[in-house]
Amino acid sequence: MLLLLVPVLEVIFTLGGTRAQSVTQLDSQVSVSEGVPVLLRCNYSSSFPPNLFWYVQYPNQGLQLLLKYISGTALVKGINGFKAEFKKSETSFHLTKASAHVSDAAEYFCAVSDTVPETAGQLNTNLLRY
Repeated sequence: MLLLLVPVLEVIFTLGGTRAQSVTQLDSQVSVSEGVPVLLRCNYSSSFPPNLFWYVQYPNQGLQLLLKYISGTALVKGINGFKAEFKKSETSFHLTKASAHVSDAAEYFCAVSDTVPETAGQLNTNLLRY
């Protein structure tokens, strides 16, 4: 059995301005076996229509954009079989994968940014370990 740990590390970054926005990781730890579905939950709050992002950082590598929602289709497909669905009514942008693989071990970051220039933003992280 593979263990998926999701400790929450909150990192706030400010781009300027005063409009409130944030992301919240809802799970502190998740256990999965290889081959089973993965769900990393992310809820957001924003004063304006948000841009939503998931980033991944594999061990000893730089940060990579996994997927993003700017507008349009609510279901966003990313790299390596990951996808996320923008649900405005639930203020959520949960990351999913149909089948976990040991190569998915990495840190996963949920981020939000307003569509209005020069406003504040927030970034949270999830750590996946097998």
